[in-house]
Amino acid sequence: MLSPGDSRSVLTDLYSDHHRWLRAWLYRQLNCPHDAADLTQDTFVRALTSRQLTALQEPRAFLTTIARNLLNNVFRRRMLERAYHEELAGLEPEFMPSEEDMAMVREALELIDQLLDGLPNRARHCFLLHRLDGLTQPQIAHAMGISLATVERDLRRAFLHCLNTPQA
Repeated sequence: MLSPGDSRSVLTDLYSDHHRWLRAWLYRQLNCPHDAADLTQDTFVRALTSRQLTALQEPRAFLTTIARNLLNNVFRRRMLERAYHEELAGLEPEFMPSEEDMAMVREALELIDQLLDGLPNRARHCFLLHRLDGLTQPQIAHAMGISLATVERDLRRAFLHCLNTPQA
């Protein structure tokens, strides 16, 4: 195992060799230079904490995998924000939440998103169906076309993940 200094050296080389390429790739995905720059930095921060960093065979594939996961988070967050704004647009003015209430909802959604970050999509989906939509485990199994045992395993994984995720 490499020391922290060696990991930083590997990351420094990875950064200098692939930063420009990754930023350009992310720009093509997002069409926004600021978002591309932010996700590029986030990708390298995640790479620093990866166990795979010290034994890379395909550095661009490694970086692309991390960046795709971050992109999925961005797209999921944007989709959620769009759905939220569409719901708000359909409300009568007297039922419109205050700016303070909207800020609290956004904060809660961001916390949920952070808690679930790193979970496989299926486990995250099971958790959300169970906790937010109130579906039972058999209903989730039917809706997702998976076995009840798989739902139970995914929910257990999601709950343990949430319990072990440090909160900022």
